[in-house]
Amino acid sequence: MEQRVPQRSVEGDRRIRAAGDRALLITLDDPGPVQRLAAALRDYAIAGVQDVLPAAETVLVTLHATRYLPQVRRELRALLERLDDEPGSGDVSRGTGSGDVLEVPVRYDGEDLPEVARLLGMTVAEVVAAHTGTVWRCAFVGFAPGFGYLTSPDGRLTVPRRDRARTAIPPGSVALAGGYSAVYPRGTPGGWQLIGSTDLRMWAVDRDPPALVRAGTEVRFVDSAGRSGAQ
Repeated sequence: MEQRVPQRSVEGDRRIRAAGDRALLITLDDPGPVQRLAAALRDYAIAGVQDVLPAAETVLVTLHATRYLPQVRRELRALLERLDDEPGSGDVSRGTGSGDVLEVPVRYDGEDLPEVARLLGMTVAEVVAAHTGTVWRCAFVGFAPGFGYLTSPDGRLTVPRRDRARTAIPPGSVALAGGYSAVYPRGTPGGWQLIGSTDLRMWAVDRDPPALVRAGTEVRFVDSAGRSGAQ
């Protein structure tokens, strides 16, 4: 018979909740700690953990079997306490330690680029400089295979989605919305603000792995007409 989780363990950290019989959902309400927790979980490789799936404000931890629930919950609680105690716990700019940065060449010819500049009170050139002048990090993947939600350390390119979504966006479109940047991996409807395009294939089933970005991947956008502003 498998061990039952004591009630006090369930309530030990209210950020941790059961999600079915072989998964735990951690809610953090902020993308910075989410990214740091997901990276830490991969580094620590807790026994019994099958996969780690970060989203905008949550991390879903799936398990190989229900018998791992008590121990994984305890280790998650201890890990959250350590992250809470570390200085700069909400710092999104902290690296993953891989040192690898994916460069994405971009033609800054997007239909919404002038509107993005207007919304931000910038010139078009300043928007391009800001977009290329930082290293973005994939917080999570969703919406479509290979669609990575990229965050920047300062969030200065935060613009709303379009009032009306487009029925078709070409693959390779580079876009901004809600503090994220992304590259559309395939043709799809969408409501993000289009600022450019790339010929880089973000998702290809004949490639291993198919996706160029996963949670934690660092991305630098490079202006095809010039040089990246990132150092």
